[in-house]
Amino acid sequence: MLTLIRDGELHTPAPAGVQPVLLVGERIAHVGPVDEARLTSLEIPCEVVDARGCLVVPGLVDPHEHLIGAGGEKGFASRMHEVTLEQLLLAGITTVVGCLGTDSATRHLGALVGKARQLTEGGVSAFLYTGGFHLPPRTLTGSVVEDLVLIDCVLGVGELAIADARSSQASTAELARVVADTMVGGTLSGKAGVTHFHTGPGRARMSQLHELLDTYEVRPECLYATHANRTDELLDDAIALSRRGAYVDMDTVDPGLGRWLRYYLEHGGVPERLTVSSDAHTAGAEPARLHQELVASVREHGLALDTVLPFFTANPAAALKLRQKGRLAPGMDADLLLLDARTLDVVHVFTRGKRRVGNGKLFVPPEGRGT
Repeated sequence: MLTLIRDGELHTPAPAGVQPVLLVGERIAHVGPVDEARLTSLEIPCEVVDARGCLVVPGLVDPHEHLIGAGGEKGFASRMHEVTLEQLLLAGITTVVGCLGTDSATRHLGALVGKARQLTEGGVSAFLYTGGFHLPPRTLTGSVVEDLVLIDCVLGVGELAIADARSSQASTAELARVVADTMVGGTLSGKAGVTHFHTGPGRARMSQLHELLDTYEVRPECLYATHANRTDELLDDAIALSRRGAYVDMDTVDPGLGRWLRYYLEHGGVPERLTVSSDAHTAGAEPARLHQELVASVREHGLALDTVLPFFTANPAAALKLRQKGRLAPGMDADLLLLDARTLDVVHVFTRGKRRVGNGKLFVPPEGRGT
């Protein structure tokens, strides 16, 4: 199946003007002028999508979601429900990474792997972190290294809690052992091998991550700290960490992301080291918030789309070494969105070359056309 998306304004995420994109199977085959008459002569089914009035952008890459629901930290009645395929697609999320969080007693990695594979079969590319809040890390094989090497959808360890009363209160030396094992697993498997740190509201902030870089043989790009937008002081710490080569992440649980993005950029944060995640499904966090805060950052906080878009696309893909994700270029996975150029609403969603959302609704193809 061929799909030609024409007359849309392309953002790769960098602005690239009005030009067509040709999808062949699950990949982007070509960006630029296309001889439509020649395509027709090939006698291969070709869908032409009119993208006039739309921006064509990469699908959103969400590096932190509780896909099987976060733990009930106010008792069992507060347990969160699973994320659904429909929620992800309607939010424009084409790639997602799941984690356990606080509850590894009643939430299990096996269930998270099953959920990731369910979502992947439904069209969203889903991955996960092994482990959780606490040490020693919960694993499927008994080893962080073996989880990374043997389980295809495991990209790293996380979210491992620091600066939080709910954490294991681990020493920096204990954290270093986990980071080292994760790096080795990533090296052997060709994966990111990142340790994804939950940073709580504690007074230590990200000091242990700086100590890891000061004292131990740790590659900075293997440290990936989230919830950086709790306070100005914590974000200052994250900015310093980004300058050292680590990745930092902001969540969209609360409104007002644009204010934090502006602070990060104005205070010297490295743009290429920043990502944004939804943290769904924790209390108050939904997949839709990711797209909503992208829009609000542009329309309400006055940030340029081309400044903001990489935080939601290319940067998380780079942090997680998902080399086929986050950008629009020949050879990349055909994960892309058509956004209304005026409102930035999601109009169409394509994942791996197939339309999953059309005109803002789950797409039901014509009879006999496959999904």
